[in-house]
Amino acid sequence: MKILSWFLVFLGICGLMGVRMLEDQIFYDPFLNFFHEADKSQAFPAFEWGKLIGSHVFRFVLNLIFSCIIIHFMFKNKEWTIQGAVLITIIFAITFPIYLFCIYNKFDIGYLFSFYMRRFVIQPLILLLIIPLFYYRKQILANNN
Repeated sequence: MKILSWFLVFLGICGLMGVRMLEDQIFYDPFLNFFHEADKSQAFPAFEWGKLIGSHVFRFVLNLIFSCIIIHFMFKNKEWTIQGAVLITIIFAITFPIYLFCIYNKFDIGYLFSFYMRRFVIQPLILLLIIPLFYYRKQILANNN
């Protein structure tokens, strides 16, 4: 059973990598090239608010599903999987409106600030904090028993 769990963790990681590798084909994101070029003098791209928001929410849902698969099969604890999903959702709920505000102001708030807000919106960075947190929690619980 342990091999199956690690295989499913691997599939979750592959899913996150797939979302990242296919981002320009799956999602509507006119800011992908804008930030990829890293040229502050580049013209602000034209975009559609509805398509942009829908695409980011869809990407978040995919990242959330794959992240929950990884958390669940690493720790085999349904409660922790739910807590991880809630933490990821809270971070998205905080950073997404900030990122949309940055877009609304055409990144006048700061190019790097906008760049990093975008990273928190489109990438499952919080997963890199949740896994060590839950691992530490697992070790503490094991030591207490």
